[in-house]
Amino acid sequence: MKKVSLLLSLIFVLVFSCKEEIEGEIKMVSPEEMQTLLQLDTVQLVDVRTDAEFKEGYIAEAQNIDFMSPTFESDIMILDKEKPVLLYCEKGGRSAKCAKKMIDLGFKKIYDMQGGFSKWQHEGLPYKK
Repeated sequence: MKKVSLLLSLIFVLVFSCKEEIEGEIKMVSPEEMQTLLQLDTVQLVDVRTDAEFKEGYIAEAQNIDFMSPTFESDIMILDKEKPVLLYCEKGGRSAKCAKKMIDLGFKKIYDMQGGFSKWQHEGLPYKK
């Protein structure tokens, strides 16, 4: 009986310790923190707003992958799941939903900018038109 209990305990520990390694992580960041993260070579910057919103202004080097697009799931799969992804939308709602979806798809590290592009602009940070 002790062997069975020990075996079950071992299986329990292995399952939950492996689960932590498999799951991804979402971290909320301020626009200032986002600006610092953009200096890293390994990050992927994604604007999840519509094409029309993107054309009105965007953060330099961002790729536009519209969260509301019917092809969103296949479009987002062009990104490297192992590299950090920085997300933003207009105010933060879509990027939060997108981050959760990306974790479900197997992405490891996601940074979601609080307040979105409108906060980025409000704080006077640089962007392109």
